[in-house]
Amino acid sequence: MPPKDFRVFERRRRQPWGVLALAMLSGLAMMRNGVDVPHGPPQPAAAARPVGRPAVPPPAASTGLEPLPYAPASRVKIPAIQVAAPVMDVGLDEQGWVAAPPPEDPNLAGWYQNGIAPGMRGTSVLVGHVDNLKGPAVFYGLGSLRKGQHVEVERYDGRVAVFEIYGVEVYAKDNFPGVEVYADTGQPELRVITCGGGYTRARGYDGNVVVFARMVGSR
Repeated sequence: MPPKDFRVFERRRRQPWGVLALAMLSGLAMMRNGVDVPHGPPQPAAAARPVGRPAVPPPAASTGLEPLPYAPASRVKIPAIQVAAPVMDVGLDEQGWVAAPPPEDPNLAGWYQNGIAPGMRGTSVLVGHVDNLKGPAVFYGLGSLRKGQHVEVERYDGRVAVFEIYGVEVYAKDNFPGVEVYADTGQPELRVITCGGGYTRARGYDGNVVVFARMVGSR
């Protein structure tokens, strides 16, 4: 079954998402059809709380941090969960959904190339599978991340944008708060998203794990 995520209008490369486009975004809708892994992927503590609440409020704006210019993402590293993966550009499929990375490659993330580049002012989004037919995939451990941990995104200009996590949430797919999750906070932000929540073979995962992070430096 082809993965689907984030219903959006086609945008020109480098053009930021507007409020109307954000309002149409939804969560990942990938099916989990792989081998059963005992207990499933780790879930954030938020999974025990009611869904449908507002997204995590951003921390106070950082000072003296200049956004980076445009450059596509090339790799993502999340040391806390031992992620070190290449990032491919993803666009829209024939049905108008942003395509996820090929599920056959478990160690591959995707960046929506018509959105915000990591490190630019605005909210950049990385997506990836939680598992595939053979077992855990690149973002299997996403739900175990904690505040204060870092996500590093390498860019094709040789710069690395360093983001600090300030929230990890899980949202039901049929009540995904797209505007709150993807809104422009006025700072360089990052969202890392995979499937999560409950799972059935008939419907796959019923939610999305969302990591909220803000850029705290670059090198």
